[in-house]
Amino acid sequence: MTNNPGSKKESNMETTAIRTQIERTQFMEHSAPLYLTSSYVFEDAEDMRASFSEEKERNIYSRFSNPNTSEFIEKIAAMEGAETGYAFATGMSAVFSTLAALLNSGDHIVSARSIFGSTHSLFTKYFPKWNISHSYFNVNEIDSVESLIKPETKILFAESPTNPGVDIIDLEELGRIAKKHNLILIIDNCFATPYLQNPIKFGADLVIHSATKLIDGQGRVLGGVTVGSADLIREIYLFSRNTGPALSPFNAWILSKSLETLLVRLDRHCENALKVAEFLEQEANAENVKYPFLKSHPQYEVAKKQMKLGGNIISFEIKGGLEAGRKFIDNVQLCSRSANLGDTRSIVTHPASTTHSKLSEEDRLEAGITPGLVRISVGLEHIDDIIKDLKQALNA
Repeated sequence: MTNNPGSKKESNMETTAIRTQIERTQFMEHSAPLYLTSSYVFEDAEDMRASFSEEKERNIYSRFSNPNTSEFIEKIAAMEGAETGYAFATGMSAVFSTLAALLNSGDHIVSARSIFGSTHSLFTKYFPKWNISHSYFNVNEIDSVESLIKPETKILFAESPTNPGVDIIDLEELGRIAKKHNLILIIDNCFATPYLQNPIKFGADLVIHSATKLIDGQGRVLGGVTVGSADLIREIYLFSRNTGPALSPFNAWILSKSLETLLVRLDRHCENALKVAEFLEQEANAENVKYPFLKSHPQYEVAKKQMKLGGNIISFEIKGGLEAGRKFIDNVQLCSRSANLGDTRSIVTHPASTTHSKLSEEDRLEAGITPGLVRISVGLEHIDDIIKDLKQALNA
């Protein structure tokens, strides 16, 4: 399947992202072509039988696999240190399908409370329909995790850094707990990407990405991916093969090409974000600035242990609460007002009135989302222009 200079283990991540590719066709193309086909043909009846019985490893139908999605999966798996994976139409389809494939009626999830709003809705609104329960732990109280584990607990789930509060959870400690209690540890690694953090090194069994964000990096396509141990991915593959949340070949082609520039993009994202965070710490109208590689971050030492750089997401509070937060959003000129993140363009979001607005006020506060909280996804514009815009909006 691949055309690599040496094995994946021998290659550095930049090389893996660029040189992992599907085999060239007879046309000897340098860049992987698009395989826009819904199905594939067979040589004869025996070839067809053997393929459907999985005696042969080959493409049958693009809901199951496609050369473009296979290339994307192989790249992410290699970069994360995983055995294999499966690619999805969106990040949330990756989250839902991964959990639904592994959980049965009566099972229990232990999760960090600070998670994406739609994941929270899965736990609180939809999984209870199938008698799947959950318990939350505060990201700052990891010592409480073991007290929440029940005989029926099957999965330990967390994001780190968290959305939108940019808290850091000690993945090594979660890995220890999961191994001790024979739990499946699943980490949503969206904010970090495979470049900045590899949860499998700390004991994670599965890693999930919303590829829509930094992996695409340009706000073009939707996508998601789960990678990890082959036995767990097998269950996720079988579930997804039947339920149909597969990533399209075109989006997979885009995302695979995006991985080739992920590291150089992230270097600039992180450089800009640290400078923005340092600027915000000095601003009178901004407080509780949180960025993983700021020394003032409560989990700074943990972040330095498990992340290469701090990422591109900053959270802070505007003095004045909800109305001040909205006024700040209204007054930005360069930065985009959007609920997305990880784009080349800097983006400001007011989570209490947008991404987490469906949560009750109590749930938002429990997740650390105050009325004045603002999330900034720092882009690739010149740092002076980003800071100039934020400064005038804060002073407005």
